[in-house]
Parts: sequence; C-alpha cells; structure tokens
Amino acid sequence: MQSNSALMPVVSAASLMDGQQPLRSADDVLAAIEGRIIQGLLGPGQRLPPVRVAAQQFGLAPNTVAAAYRKLTERGLAHGEGRRGTFVTDRGSSEQFPMRVTGADMTDLSSGNPDPRLLPDLHGAIRRIPTARVEYGTDPIDPQLAATLGAELSRDLQTSSPFVAGEDLAIVSGALDGIERVMTAHLRPGDRVAVEDPGYPSILNLMKAMSLRPVPMAIDPSGPTPGGLATALEAGARAVVLTPRAQNPTGAAVTAARAAELNAIVAGRPEVLLIEDDHAGPIAGAAHRTIIGPETRHWAVIRSVAKSLGPDLRVAGLVGDHTTVGRVINRQLLGTGWVSHLLQRTTATLLADPDRRSNFDQVAAEYEDRRRLVIDILAGHGVSAWGATGLNVWVPVADEADAVAAMQRRGYAVLAGTRFRQDSGPAIRLSIGVSDAETLADAATTLAGVLASGPRHRSA
Repeated sequence: MQSNSALMPVVSAASLMDGQQPLRSADDVLAAIEGRIIQGLLGPGQRLPPVRVAAQQFGLAPNTVAAAYRKLTERGLAHGEGRRGTFVTDRGSSEQFPMRVTGADMTDLSSGNPDPRLLPDLHGAIRRIPTARVEYGTDPIDPQLAATLGAELSRDLQTSSPFVAGEDLAIVSGALDGIERVMTAHLRPGDRVAVEDPGYPSILNLMKAMSLRPVPMAIDPSGPTPGGLATALEAGARAVVLTPRAQNPTGAAVTAARAAELNAIVAGRPEVLLIEDDHAGPIAGAAHRTIIGPETRHWAVIRSVAKSLGPDLRVAGLVGDHTTVGRVINRQLLGTGWVSHLLQRTTATLLADPDRRSNFDQVAAEYEDRRRLVIDILAGHGVSAWGATGLNVWVPVADEADAVAAMQRRGYAVLAGTRFRQDSGPAIRLSIGVSDAETLADAATTLAGVLASGPRHRSA
C-alpha cells in the first residue's frame, strides 16, 4: 500500500531556517525541524528535503544532515521510506475515535463490553484472597497465578502446534500493555508491523504513538489469510500482531488448517516477531490455534482476563521466548515494578475456583447463541455477517454513515467500521455482550430493514 505522504509536497530547506540562527551542527538541524513539528508547522506525512538538497541549503556536510534525520527517526518524529524520502510521522491520538456512541434513550450495541451478569463477583473474590504482605523485593509474580496461567497457556499452545510454551512468563496490566511492552522490546520507530484489517483501533493508535507503521493484513472468518500475511511480510513487516480467536471487530478465529498455512509462511522468516493477542481467552467460543512454531526466535502470547473475569481486572499472562519475556520483566521493574498482587491474587482465586472454570464454557455458549441469533436473522433477510467467536458481529454495508445514523434514529447505537479498517470494505460492528436475546433479535430485524431500504449492502 502506497503511503498518502508520497502525494504531499516536499518541505523546502529554506523554510526550516526561517527565524533561525545559522545551522552549524546536526543538533541545530534537529532542533529546527523538531520545533516546527511541535508548533504544528510541519504536519504528519510531510516530506523533508532530500539530504543533499538540505545540506547544500544549510551549508553543511550531507553526513551532518543525515545524522539529524537519523535522530528524528530515533525520536519517532520522522520515518524513512527508502528512496522515497523521509517523512514526518503521524503519531495519532487515542481520542480519534471514541468507542462509546450512546445516548440516554439509546440501546448500546457499541461498547464491546462483556455481560456483567456473566461475570464473577469480584468483591466476594477479594474477600477470599490471601493477605500475605507484599514489600519491595517480593517476587513480582504471584506463584498461584503463574502456575495457573502458565499451565493453561502451555497446554493450549502445545495442543495447537508442535510448539511448547516453556516456563517464561510475565504478568502485565492487560493485553494492550503486553503488546506495547513486547513491541518496545524489539522494534524501533519506523518499523513496519502487520496488523489485521479490519482490526482493533487501539492497536493502530498505540502503533502511531510508538511511531510504528501498520501494514494491513487481510483476514477472513478463519483469521489472517495466507495471502494477507505473505503480502504484509513482503512489504517489510518486522512483526505480526494477530488475534487467534474472538477477533475484534469481526469475530474471526484461526482454525487448525489456517494455523498450519500461516505457520508454513512464518517458518521461513524466523526473524519476524510474532505477537498473539488472546484477549477473550476461555469465553471466546473456539480453541486457541497458534501460528508460532519452533523456528520463531521471538514471540509472545498474551492472555487477558478482561472478558472472562471483568475489564477492571487489569491482568494478563504473557508467555514468550526467554529473551522477550526477560526484556518485558526487566523494563517493568524499572517502571511500575509489578502488577498489584491484590489483582493477581483475585485473578488466581477466581481461576482456581472449579465452578468458575466450568462456567466459562456456559458463558461461551451464551455468547455463541446471541451471535448466531443475529447472524441467522440477518441471513434470513439476505444480509451476510461475520461472527464466529467473541462479543461482536461484523456486517458489511454499502454506506457506514447512513447505516449508523439510521440505526440511531431507531434507538440503537452501533459502531461505524471506519475506525477498524485500513484497506478493507465498509461495515458496521454490533456488540452482543450486554443485550438479551429479545433486544438482539429486534436490532437484527431493524438493521435488515435499514439495509433493505438504503443502498444495497455489501456481501461478506
């Protein structure tokens, strides 16, 4: 995919000197450009003058200007695109797409939250946790939680491929925290990362904040397509972030056959960092099929408890190769130090409860019934939709804005697909987590009527 930045005019070297003292060093050039970026005089995607042109204008050696550009890249303020030049980085904003679109009289099909009626009593669990004192120097990982999550992840990964997870494990504050820490451990500003398209917008925003460059990876209901993964890797992706099941927003889940196809592709590129975001865990509605194999040098699988036990439990287990996990833990010790043991012990207590463990299958079945209800009603009206696993149904449409507005007029808040998409086609996302069957049936029937009366909907 060609960057839109290629269409923007090149910044003139003279404009970088306006109001500045003569530039005598790489640090002077760096300060001049950085100041204009901070002031908003240089915007995302603008192309800096070629090194030799800038050097001639500044009266400096080309190596001096090249050093300044390199420092801009290291700070994440710019990125190089080979012969095409150096561009100001789009660092994005977490406020770009608010995730809630509800009003006082609006039924919320937009939030993606799990059903609170299907979550455990956290207050009761907190009252049951051990009260051992935690001090500086205490092991940052609760041993009971490490044993439970470590065994669970090792079992799932081993049954999905010939790969065994091993004993390297960290506890992080949720899936996104884990993804950020793993990418920080291995990637540098400007690196390309293959991400699902459509995919979770918070990952895209995180990558912008880290000055990483997303490469769209096409998906279908069975996960990333072999062609999508191969194309992203050929485009220079140094890492791959994928969701093995309950993919947000489409509900896609990697099948055993698809995992084998994808593993065959990455096996030939052992240097590529692989990150699997298993955010829904045991309530996803499908087995965890990993694409990680013994050839992969650096990898991580992150399993959050936010969907199965509650979003306020900011806890996720992270397993990976020895180097990756070691870097994550060492960096964590320099900052937050550890995830609160109160949260870890609460999670461990809930996971150790045999009633809670058996309840996961019932919760997964309940979400499956809700997804199937919506999909079947839409199919009965000739509307195709995705939703094999997880808490969402993805409905391709001809015009997102029209569909969202029409549903809002009828009292339903849904999300436009634009925030999830890069190159994929328009769609809307319906979340089934907080609604009952009667509400979902009415919403699906309403949506079918909206699409029938509007522009012809797109097939999946």
